[in-house]
This record gives sequence, C-alpha cells and structure tokens, in this order.
Amino acid sequence: MKARELRELSLPELKEKLSQLREEFFNLRFQRAMHRLENPMKIRNIKRDIARCLTVIREKELKIGER
Repeated sequence: MKARELRELSLPELKEKLSQLREEFFNLRFQRAMHRLENPMKIRNIKRDIARCLTVIREKELKIGER
C-alpha cells in the first residue's frame, strides 16, 4: 500500500487499517514458525506497510495539533 493511498483515509480508518495489518503480521509470523509460509517477503512488506501507516497517523495527529 502506498503512503498516498493512506493519506486519503481518515484517522479512524487508518487505525482500523493498522489493526488489520498487525493481525496479518501476527498470522504470517505464526505461519513462519509452523514452516507453512509460502512467501517470506510478505512479512517484510507487511512490516513496511505498518510503518507507513504509523507515519501517516503521526502526520495527521501533528496536523490536528497545529490548528
């Protein structure tokens, strides 16, 4: 997911998306532990998506604080 797409979402939508990404990350880690993970690059991509989401959330929180 691109940061541009995330910036179009509202703050509650971003927090919901973050929750979904963290749940998916947990499931991928569990699959890796059970040696059932087909594509290990998914873990890397999900971690980056989580970081992007957190960055955009922080940007929006700072923008709200400026007003």
